[in-house]
Amino acid sequence: MSTPPLRKDAVQNRHRIIEIARQYVDDGRPLQLNDVARTASIGVATVYRHFPTPEALLETVALPTIETLLRRAEHSLAEDDPWTALRDFLAAGIEVLLTDLAVPPVFAAATDALEDTSDCKRRLATAFAELLARAHAAGVIDSSITESDMTPLMCGIAYAANIQSSLDPTERAMLGLRYLDLLLTGLHRP
Repeated sequence: MSTPPLRKDAVQNRHRIIEIARQYVDDGRPLQLNDVARTASIGVATVYRHFPTPEALLETVALPTIETLLRRAEHSLAEDDPWTALRDFLAAGIEVLLTDLAVPPVFAAATDALEDTSDCKRRLATAFAELLARAHAAGVIDSSITESDMTPLMCGIAYAANIQSSLDPTERAMLGLRYLDLLLTGLHRP
């Protein structure tokens, strides 16, 4: 059963809610639906009709960036060199973690509010597993390194770069990429 298309005003309201939510996230403000409604000059019930929970709204804000990361993962899978493929995907992941404040809490959440989020996260995990397996098979990364090792290492890099609160997101991403390069240098088996 398909959902009927939204009326024009409903589409405009949805876009306005997402726009305001994006501003809240970028400013580091808590994403409370009542506050978003007030800032957007939209009724609270309208916000709740579109986004029943703050988590659903946060995931909606983060989803375009997550989808971009997924496309980068697919591009990495097409790369012939397993080391380059893995390195490029991890670098894209670090950039996302450090430049879009909506993404880290969505990745850290134990459950997802939206099926699209769950689907993207599953596809990212599958792509990463394949990239790591290819790197193992080619002997270009320490064979003892597992997916469960890499997740806290990536989080650690993001944390270390985020400590530099005086840096803007682009500068933090560059620092994160430097830290990633240092980590990968230690893991690489030329």
